Amino acid sequence: MKTLTDNWSTYWDGFLGTLSLFAASAVLSLVLGVLMAGFRVSPVRPLRVFGTVWVTVLRNTPLTLLFFIVVLGLPRFDITLPFYTFAVLALGCYTSAFVCESMRSGINTVPSGQGEAARSLGMSFGQTMSLVVLPQAYRSVVAPIGSVMIALAKNTAIAGSFSVTELLGTYRTINELGYSIIWTFFWIAVGYLIITLAISAVFNLLERRVAVSR
Repeated sequence: MKTLTDNWSTYWDGFLGTLSLFAASAVLSLVLGVLMAGFRVSPVRPLRVFGTVWVTVLRNTPLTLLFFIVVLGLPRFDITLPFYTFAVLALGCYTSAFVCESMRSGINTVPSGQGEAARSLGMSFGQTMSLVVLPQAYRSVVAPIGSVMIALAKNTAIAGSFSVTELLGTYRTINELGYSIIWTFFWIAVGYLIITLAISAVFNLLERRVAVSR
């Protein structure tokens, strides 16, 4: 307990940093993921190809390597951003590939007749997706996306190696002060446990609400 109480401000800053990284990356991944899912089922071939390439490349690229590409590669093109922004880009883009596949599986559960009926009423592809297909598809993807978000929360730990304030990175500061490494990591693990349990509780609530509305 002494390790926690003596270094409360350090742990708290790291905890808030992880929450901030998670929230920003989650929003980016959800927006990109839904967009790419739309691309993958689009009748426009170039969009389908782009969506397929996006998912294939990101799902098969190690996240650490993606961090190096973003943090070290983008500055070579005169794109200079804070390390925090680079981390959000890496985490958000990487996670969007998994969100995309979850959303696409949900879209495939919607009967094709729904889309055909919408198109027969004169709706465009965008209107069909946003007004007919996606509102039905999201019901079946709450749990899978919840799992993706939990993985995202844990993946934020990589950002600490790139000068971003987050929970796992606090161990360096605390360890330098001579505190037990075991207790240092124990309280870090508790912090991640709190975050992941909170995310799980939110998505379980959403899943129950969706189930009632069916």
